Amino acid sequence: MTSASLMVTGAAAEEAVSYARAHPDLAIGLHLVVVSGTPALPAAEIPHLVDSRGRLPNAPVRAGLRYQFHAAARAELRREIREQLARFARTGLTLSHVDGHLHMHMHPAVLSILVELAEEFSIPAIRLPKEELRLALACDRSAILRKLVWFGIFGILRRHGERALRRAGIRFADRVYGLLLTGRLSEESLIRVIEGISVDTAEIYCHPALELAGEPRNGPRGAGPRELSALIGPRVREAVERSGFTLGSYRDAERATRDSGAASSSRASVGAVP
Repeated sequence: MTSASLMVTGAAAEEAVSYARAHPDLAIGLHLVVVSGTPALPAAEIPHLVDSRGRLPNAPVRAGLRYQFHAAARAELRREIREQLARFARTGLTLSHVDGHLHMHMHPAVLSILVELAEEFSIPAIRLPKEELRLALACDRSAILRKLVWFGIFGILRRHGERALRRAGIRFADRVYGLLLTGRLSEESLIRVIEGISVDTAEIYCHPALELAGEPRNGPRGAGPRELSALIGPRVREAVERSGFTLGSYRDAERATRDSGAASSSRASVGAVP
């Protein structure tokens, strides 16, 4: 793992920041939360974003429609996104990239706000999931219909995101793997993904975890420990080396591209945890 993403409104945010400060080689990004979580601003300041409990909604599709077509909600959304970026900036950590809870950062309304705020908060890169359907199905053939739907929806969002980020000069990886294998990533499938990458800059994100009593799970039972075991196993490291990749972060990929003068002359892999 070379990167991690910080949910600044999470219950363990302060502990996570302390850990990041103690491990300066770990690149840290912002895991933006605009659904299914706790907002950074008081509920009274964003009444069109939160429910009766003061939480962001658990229904991404409904929230997405509101963000797109409700002017008051969109204005509050901008203030909430800005506050999360500001809260990250106050940690003193260098911002490596931005990604989002349930990938809602790719929603056109959310992404346009991030682009508007990119210069103010020095956003160097944003995650745009993109992976090969055939490779994902070769790794795991469960939930094929869901994979097809996600592949189609996120393909559209990726194309929109590429245009927006190129115009703004914000970096994104050639491929980002993890969406179609969410909750199903294992050592075998991770090796297969690494061996199947045919681009110069790729990110593989995952959700490694220890399942502790009383702690909420971030995925199906057993998925977190399985992904953790895969990441620290020697076979995965060997697969990376055989494929000619250098493990790094978005900032390392940018540096390699700048030093080489062309992306095609070097290969970099960004390993990230949301």
